[in-house]
Amino acid sequence: MLNIDKLFQVAKEKGIEDIQVFLSNSTNLSVEIFEGEVDKYEIADNSSLTVKGIFNGKMGVYSTEVMEDELIEEIVDTIIASAKVIDSLDDAIIYEGDEHYEEVEGLYNEELSQIDVTKKIEMLKELDGKFHNYDKRVKNVETSYTETINSILLQNSKGLKLHNKANASYIVGQVIVADDKDQRTGFDVKITNDFNDYNTDELVETITSNALNSLGAEPVPSNNYEIVFSGLSLATLFSAFQNVFSAQAVQKGISLLKGKLGETVGSELINIVDDPLMKKSASSRSFDDEGVATKFKYLVEKGTLKTYLHNLVTAKKDGVKSTGNGFGGGIRSVNLKVEPGTSSFEEIMASVKDGIYITNVQGAHAGANPVSGDFSLQAAGYYVVDGKIVSPVALITVAGNFLQMLKDVVMVGDEAKMTYYGITCPSVKVKSMMVSGK
Repeated sequence: MLNIDKLFQVAKEKGIEDIQVFLSNSTNLSVEIFEGEVDKYEIADNSSLTVKGIFNGKMGVYSTEVMEDELIEEIVDTIIASAKVIDSLDDAIIYEGDEHYEEVEGLYNEELSQIDVTKKIEMLKELDGKFHNYDKRVKNVETSYTETINSILLQNSKGLKLHNKANASYIVGQVIVADDKDQRTGFDVKITNDFNDYNTDELVETITSNALNSLGAEPVPSNNYEIVFSGLSLATLFSAFQNVFSAQAVQKGISLLKGKLGETVGSELINIVDDPLMKKSASSRSFDDEGVATKFKYLVEKGTLKTYLHNLVTAKKDGVKSTGNGFGGGIRSVNLKVEPGTSSFEEIMASVKDGIYITNVQGAHAGANPVSGDFSLQAAGYYVVDGKIVSPVALITVAGNFLQMLKDVVMVGDEAKMTYYGITCPSVKVKSMMVSGK
């Protein structure tokens, strides 16, 4: 293990003004079951070290996966060499720390790690069997279990020393169903760090019934329709636009939210938060990669844009405090979430007179423009008339503008679920959007 005190001493002797180490370790268990048999079993342990140092007012960086004392001279010399060629005008900042860092119980669940892996494999095989027994039209089944432990150490020459440890797991289920005329796929994921949260019957019911109900799906006539986005489809859309909240993107002029602080960017029903202390998420952190304390914050509150996401550099440019979103040299949210509303899913569907319930969208990153906000995405779901599902729908394209869509939200579901994008969303109803079909 690298002697950090010795590293700091050598750095000081060679003229480095301030220095910081960021040590990350992740342990991953991955199991895949295909048609009842273990198709993959893998345990991976990955560690990385990033060292940043300020030399003559410029920031030099060194990254490695080897953490031996023999590297100390090389680390320091490389930082100095890289600082000498940096021509960025951005200020080089090593943070002295905040007075308070939140401690959240439950970010790391020891019990999850202690459960024998055979029990986890048995659950997957049980899940596989339930999928096959659900309906004879189930043709192929694939299930997987992934478990991650993330450990972080941040220490710098200003006396700051921080630790964070979190774990989580997720189960993925995917089925292919077919009849004599059509074939469809069903998919879902459950994320938690409490093994007791897994309900195999519920997962099988959700995935398989959605796939079976989609058999025979056809495009609807092109028209304007009321739109209900499922939580997953909304999260997929947000995954393409989440960077618009970054102050870095705003300052570079590549965000549709530039100049809109304090303005209305959505319906009063829309509340978007970054919750870095959310339980049962392996991404949760009490500090960012720069040592700034993370905190729960509203990005959009009752439709009004409240803040951008900042790191130390963008915050200084805007004359504000960092929001604790400096990660990997850039900016990102930790746990982006659209807060649930007050409408049940049944109430939302009952309100639809002539619309589409969209359960899946594809091509979000290729079909979305983060500067204009325009998007055009392939979608699938169900045609709804007078509150009733009439038929499954596929091979359609839903098009609109991200901000206009947020402004046109008229109902927000009362339940939200974290998706594999790390984004948590409820179902929402949008007043009207253009759908291209047949």
